[in-house]
Amino acid sequence: MTFKLSNKSLARLDGVQEDLKRVVLHAITVTPVDFAVLEGVRTPARQQSLVDTGASQTLKSRHLTGHAVDLGAMIGRQLSWHWAYYYQIAAAMREASIACQVPVEWGGAWGELMTDYEDPETASAAYVKRRALAKRQAFLDGAHFQLPWATYPA
Repeated sequence: MTFKLSNKSLARLDGVQEDLKRVVLHAITVTPVDFAVLEGVRTPARQQSLVDTGASQTLKSRHLTGHAVDLGAMIGRQLSWHWAYYYQIAAAMREASIACQVPVEWGGAWGELMTDYEDPETASAAYVKRRALAKRQAFLDGAHFQLPWATYPA
């Protein structure tokens, strides 16, 4: 089944960097799980609020510059946070990243480009293991996709 973004999701892509927008628009055509754009560009006040509640760990979010999006799995008309759906969305974003030739990082496997691994679930487990070996807690954000700082400086 081919999905398409709602008008609300398309509006949430306003101000998002064009390369990332192209990846999202491609991913919605290849994903096995429908998704919505939950957030694109954020204000500094919104970012501060997310840090205050623990939903984000940085005030230097790529959302502030339009270099990140959060995508939510839509099952019917309901938003779902079940991780199995986010692995599938990540796989679609990986496929779109390759097709569009745009490097993308995923919040389920921080520190790697999506093109550096084949399976998002395995990559996420490897990220968690790396953090544990470093005696640091993993911060999993399966909804988050961003352009890398090295390729797309703010």
